[in-house]
Amino acid sequence: MPPVAPMLARSVAKIPPDMFYEAKWDGFRSIIFRDGDEVELGSRRERPLTRYFPELVEAARRELPERCVVDGEIVIAAGDHLDFDALLNRIHPAESRVRLLAEQTPASFVAFDLLALDDESFWETPFRVRRERLEAALAGAGPAIFIAPGTTDHKRALRWFDEFEGAGLDGIIAKPFDLLYEPDRRPMYKIKHERTADCVVAGFRWHKSGPVVGSLLLGLYDDGALQHVGVAAAFSAQRREELLDELAPYRMEDLADHPWAGWAQQDEATVDRMPGAITRWNAKKDLSWVPLRPALVCEVGYDHLEGRRFRHTAQFRRWRPDRDPGSCTYDQLDRPVSYDLASILSWQGEA
Repeated sequence: MPPVAPMLARSVAKIPPDMFYEAKWDGFRSIIFRDGDEVELGSRRERPLTRYFPELVEAARRELPERCVVDGEIVIAAGDHLDFDALLNRIHPAESRVRLLAEQTPASFVAFDLLALDDESFWETPFRVRRERLEAALAGAGPAIFIAPGTTDHKRALRWFDEFEGAGLDGIIAKPFDLLYEPDRRPMYKIKHERTADCVVAGFRWHKSGPVVGSLLLGLYDDGALQHVGVAAAFSAQRREELLDELAPYRMEDLADHPWAGWAQQDEATVDRMPGAITRWNAKKDLSWVPLRPALVCEVGYDHLEGRRFRHTAQFRRWRPDRDPGSCTYDQLDRPVSYDLASILSWQGEA
């Protein structure tokens, strides 16, 4: 019965040998509970997603076994790649808007684990058997519910790591064959892409603990305009205090001359998500920010780009006083070779 906290993965540098490998999907982690016509979509934080994806509720009734619990990922395809921004837009308070988007940008569900089927629980069953039962149970699924492609071939996993990024996937998940299902623990392994970029630091947010730096607001130039591309965070308490002193000479009291001054007039439908934009995930979160003169450059580590922004929080590496802020453009970023998402979802290979 819901809620169930999904089993998670911890980061490692390399793809380990002698395991089962799947692509790492870039969507909303979800566990689907079906009991006849009753369908519930749980989230990673055990909050229901059901109302936001009515088309998946109908798909579950059509394509899943009558009584089951299936772990997987909610994704939205835009042509030949995943579109995470379209997923974010689905978290909307208005039911009419949700229904409209369900028609315009329908979601799919990629299943990669089976927790229960009929009266049988698989929590104490090794992953090798769970995978076999998942494939058998979902053999007739589609067109909205898919089984995640998997392989035991380490060389194929290495190739997938490079190729699948072009379809919007962000790495590889490695699972030991004898793995039992452990909710809210990290017994699996994830291997993600990591690159570096030099970015302009054009602002910061306060940390929730007090008057110290919480995160740095990063920008890259595109045709002369400084675009907000994400944040760098995860600093120690001591480093947050040090950053406050290091940023002090660059603080601006008047936003009028800041390249992001116009963002205060933009709404949530704007293409560029702004430092002070509302988040539907946590409406109470304070996203106010302190503008900085765009003269500082830092090197950050990032995994991949989603549209024109870093998909996840970037990691601060070092200051780059030798770099001219104007030289920090999108041209420095790696662009993965495009890969057809449909061929991944329809892949019928080794299990």
